[in-house]
Amino acid sequence: MRNARLVLVSVLVVLSFVGAQFWLAKVQGGQRQHLLLAHNLAPEHPVHLGMELFAKRLLETTQGRITVTIYPNGQLGSEKQVLELVQQGAISMTKVSSLSLESFSPRIGILNLPFLFRDREHDFRVLDSWVGDELLAAPVTQNLRGLTYYDAGDRSFYANRPINRPADVAGLKIRVMENATAIKMLQLLGGSPTPMPYGEVYTALQQGVIDGAENNLTALTVNRHGEVSKFYSLVRHIFAPDILIISETVWKGLSETDAKLVREAAQESKLFQRKLWQDKLEGYRKEAEEKLQVKFITPDRAPFVELVQPLHREFEARGPEYLRLLTTIREM
Repeated sequence: MRNARLVLVSVLVVLSFVGAQFWLAKVQGGQRQHLLLAHNLAPEHPVHLGMELFAKRLLETTQGRITVTIYPNGQLGSEKQVLELVQQGAISMTKVSSLSLESFSPRIGILNLPFLFRDREHDFRVLDSWVGDELLAAPVTQNLRGLTYYDAGDRSFYANRPINRPADVAGLKIRVMENATAIKMLQLLGGSPTPMPYGEVYTALQQGVIDGAENNLTALTVNRHGEVSKFYSLVRHIFAPDILIISETVWKGLSETDAKLVREAAQESKLFQRKLWQDKLEGYRKEAEEKLQVKFITPDRAPFVELVQPLHREFEARGPEYLRLLTTIREM
């Protein structure tokens, strides 16, 4: 309760400041806008660095008309809380995992379907195609507009014991995001899904509240989960991208010229962030193995794939639009 109050106070203080800044910009310049971008990642995370480039490029190309202030580390609330504030137009922008966005825009859940993507290249082909564009536009009905996708790698299991086969997941309390697809996946694998905010995972692992979690490599190093969880099983079950989101209310307030510059800055930041992620990946693994003594395991994915097929059939049964997108993705 105390943490929730602190978050609320922080949000109110920041929003008051930003509102004043926005008002002054409108009065003094007529076209200037100050955008607030909040997210839950650390400042050294590649996705945060991608957003920093977005802010820098937008400042340059608009000649200072649009400034973006970034609040990382969940300073203004959890991913879901911030997304709700963006939806209300109280915060301008955020970075959100496709897993979090699914509850606001169910079609985004297609990107979260386990073992849908064969590899990173397949994932990028889909995201950079008309399919990716269509899904970015899907949340507009919820006052949320996707601008671009950031590489969040592939998600795998890490735990206090090795996971070599689905039977090793049975009975384990595994932290997942508060996402219906991820919860159903873990249930099909025999585990006990335990949703909780990302900021609580380290302590929960340390105290044995959970047996493991599932995420990309940065969880081990940037967020130090490798200090308290020593086995990382490269199942690579989900390629869930991070999505740069802007409030549709804010978007509609941009001129046509500025909207174009926002899109271009987002696109440039995507390409920069993808390369940065790939460049850092080897270093993350080396740090996890050598400094944190994490053991990496490469299981046979086939038994995992087989067990989650009911989830694929469930998505296909949602209607022709889902089936059309899934068929296209599989054929790419």
